[in-house]
Amino acid sequence: MKSKLVCLLLLTGSLKLAAAAAEPSRAGSATTTIEAIVADTVASNPELKFYEAELDAARAGRKSSGLLDNPSLGADIGRKSAKALDGNALGDGPAWSVSVTQTFEWPGRLDLRKSIANNDVELAELGLARFRAALASRARVLGYDLFTSQQQAAATREVADRFQALLDVLMQRDPAGLTPQLEVRIIEATALTLQRRASTAELAIRTAQLELNQLRGMPLQTPIHMARADLDFRSADSLDVLLDLARANNFDLKIRSKELAQQGFRVELAKNDRYPAFSVTPFYAQERAADNERVFGVGVSIPLPLLSRNAANVAAGQARQQQAETMILVAERELERKLADSVQAYETKLAEMAKWRADSLKEFRQAAALADRHYRLGAVPATTYVELQRQYLDAVEALLATQREALVLAGDIELLTGLPTMLVSVKPAKD
Repeated sequence: MKSKLVCLLLLTGSLKLAAAAAEPSRAGSATTTIEAIVADTVASNPELKFYEAELDAARAGRKSSGLLDNPSLGADIGRKSAKALDGNALGDGPAWSVSVTQTFEWPGRLDLRKSIANNDVELAELGLARFRAALASRARVLGYDLFTSQQQAAATREVADRFQALLDVLMQRDPAGLTPQLEVRIIEATALTLQRRASTAELAIRTAQLELNQLRGMPLQTPIHMARADLDFRSADSLDVLLDLARANNFDLKIRSKELAQQGFRVELAKNDRYPAFSVTPFYAQERAADNERVFGVGVSIPLPLLSRNAANVAAGQARQQQAETMILVAERELERKLADSVQAYETKLAEMAKWRADSLKEFRQAAALADRHYRLGAVPATTYVELQRQYLDAVEALLATQREALVLAGDIELLTGLPTMLVSVKPAKD
C-alpha cells in the first residue's frame, strides 16, 4: 500500500513539474488563430521555394525556346601561287575568306517548341497552386489539432487533478469496511489512468507544434498557443454540382489535360523533325596572286537524306499520347469516386454534429464538478462519480474528434473541386 502511494506521489509530482515547466513558455507565447497559422504557413513554407524555382526555370525555358541558334563565324587565310600552263610563275600573294553561318529551323518547329515551353510554364503554375492549396489545408488541420490537443489536455488535467486531490484526502483516512476500501482502489486506479491520459494529451500538443513549426520554417521549439475558435461548417452542394466544379477546377485533372496537350505538341514536333534544318552562309573571299580577285556569295547547306528516319519517334510520341488520354479517363473516374465518398462522409459528420446541443460540454463539465462535491459528502456512489468524470472527457474527445474529421473531409472536398474555403469558416469561440 505504501509503495503504491509513493509511486503515485512521484508520478504526480513529475507531471506537475512538467506542466509547470511548460506553463512559462505557453504564457510567453503570443496567442494565434487557425487562419493566421494558415496564412503564415503558405507565406513561409520552405518547400515553396522548390516549386517557385521550378516555375522560374520553366519561364526561362520559354524565353529561350523561340530563339534561333547563334550564328557561327568562319575565317580562312592562306597564300596563293599562280602559274601559267607552261609552268612559268605568274605571281603569288595572300588569300583569305570570311563567312557567317546561320541555321534555320524548318517552318513551324519554333512555334511548336514555344507551345511546349508555354505548357511547361502552365504546368509549373498548376503545381505551385496545388501545393499551396494542399499546404493550406494541412496547416488548417494541424492548427485545429493543436487547438483540440490543448483543449483535451486542459480538460484531462482538470479531471486528473480532481482525482488526485480526492485521492490525497482518502489516503489520509482509514477506510472501514470492504466497500470503502474498494472505492479507494477504484479512485486510485482511475487517477493513474487519467495521469497517463494527460501525458498523452501533452505529447499530442508537442507533436502538432513540431509539425506546424516545420511547415512554417520556424525553429522547432517555437511555442504556439491557439486561440479558442469555433468551426462553422456549411452543407455541401449536390454531388452533380461538385462534380462539375471538380472537372473544371481540379488541379490533378488540369495537370493531366495539360500533359495531354503537351504530348500532342511533342507528336507534332516529332513529325516536323523529319524535315531537316538548313544553313545559310554569306561569305566574302579575296585572293592576290597574278591578279586581285574578290568573291561575294551565299551558300546553302542541307543535310542528306532530306527526310530523316524519324518514324520511330513519331510512333513513340503517339503511344504516349494515347497513354495520356487513358490517364485522364482514369483520373476522372478516381476523382468522381473520391468526391462522392468524401461528400457522403462529410454530410454524415454534419448530421452527427446537428444532434449536439450547444451547451452539452458545459453541462457535462458542471455535472462532473457537481459529482465531485457530492461524492465527498457521501451523496453519490463511487461508480457514478468515476463514470461522470470519464464521460465528460469522452464527450470532449468525441466532439473535437468529429469536428476534426469533418474539417479533414471539407479540406478533401475543397482540394478535389479546386475551390478553397468553400465549406468551413473559423469564428472566435463564444465563452
